[in-house]
Amino acid sequence: MCTGACSKVIAVCLYVLALISIICNIILFFPDFKTEFASNDREDIPMLTPEVKYMGGVLGGGILVLIPAIHIHLTSAKNCCANRCGMFLSIGFAAIGVLGAIYSLSIAAVGLSKGPVCFYETKWQRPFQNSSGGYLDNKNVWDLCELPKHVVQFNLGLFCTLLAVSCLEIILCGIQMVNGLFGCCCGTCSGKDVSLGGLKPNLCQTRTPAIKPHN
Repeated sequence: MCTGACSKVIAVCLYVLALISIICNIILFFPDFKTEFASNDREDIPMLTPEVKYMGGVLGGGILVLIPAIHIHLTSAKNCCANRCGMFLSIGFAAIGVLGAIYSLSIAAVGLSKGPVCFYETKWQRPFQNSSGGYLDNKNVWDLCELPKHVVQFNLGLFCTLLAVSCLEIILCGIQMVNGLFGCCCGTCSGKDVSLGGLKPNLCQTRTPAIKPHN
């Protein structure tokens, strides 16, 4: 596969992953799929997990990956673009995507480690904050959160999805950095006329039969 075609595949995959990342982050604002917790969230009475508001999935795994994906896709237009400059620039854009994915991954990891904010023992707090993620292996303590219902499972599913998506984004952007380097140094593949078994006739060498004068 030429470097241009490889870039196109990577760009399409990054589109999908960035969209998933944004959707997951937005859903995290509505635990138990209700809007009341987001609307009533205040600094003195927090009802949302702080890591949700850091927008790791929207900014990091979403926008900072979507922008490189667009450039990579444009660079790979028609697969064989023979655009060394575009491939070189894609290395830098892919590096930005890596940073964005790392940010999303870090936020999701912290959110899982400290656990969700929930109503516990007459107030809103983080009952698993000092567990260093140990609560994840003990399902018996998940019911300590009275509101929102099933918030531990809710955050666990979405933050784990963000972790997986971020890892895939890092891998794909890393591959594009290598692919862009090859495309910059060696060039992308050039289009070939596959007609006549891959041979393009040289019209300049076509000779017109000589016309002999009549006696």
